[in-house]
Amino acid sequence: MCGIVGYFGKHPVEDVLIKKLKLLEYRGYDSAGIAVKNHCYLKVTKAVGEISNLQSVVKPLDNAYLGIGHTRWATHGGPSHINAHPHRFGKTVLVHNGIIENYRELRHSLPHAQIISQTDTEIAAAIINEEYEKLADPIYAIRSATQKMKGSYAFGILFDDLPKKVFAA
Repeated sequence: MCGIVGYFGKHPVEDVLIKKLKLLEYRGYDSAGIAVKNHCYLKVTKAVGEISNLQSVVKPLDNAYLGIGHTRWATHGGPSHINAHPHRFGKTVLVHNGIIENYRELRHSLPHAQIISQTDTEIAAAIINEEYEKLADPIYAIRSATQKMKGSYAFGILFDDLPKKVFAA
């Protein structure tokens, strides 16, 4: 079962996210990942298998103050680094619980997009990013994108160019 965590504060972000993801271990998962942000950079780290595998590859980002994390149970695509969350598409980084039932249809609406995973999550990130590039407003972009999606979802979203903001839908 998937799980999403988020943090905004002064404690080491990576440590807090890993600690919170470990609280979700009982739910079962095949991969885990985090996205952390400082004033200049948004960094994504992912690993297949146990959270300890993720913990072993995480390198702290200087002055990181917010982040999102995810444990994934495969819905679309097998357990792999490429299919693990968070997914980055353009300026959008996304974690997702649920299923986007019309992800194939949405994928076809993005004929030139460089989709690399087998997941509905990367498609959701691409659709949100496309709307964000058009509308330049994260709330309207998320609202417009999610109106195109059929299914059930919980999203945690970060944008490269928006400091100190975590979005959820």
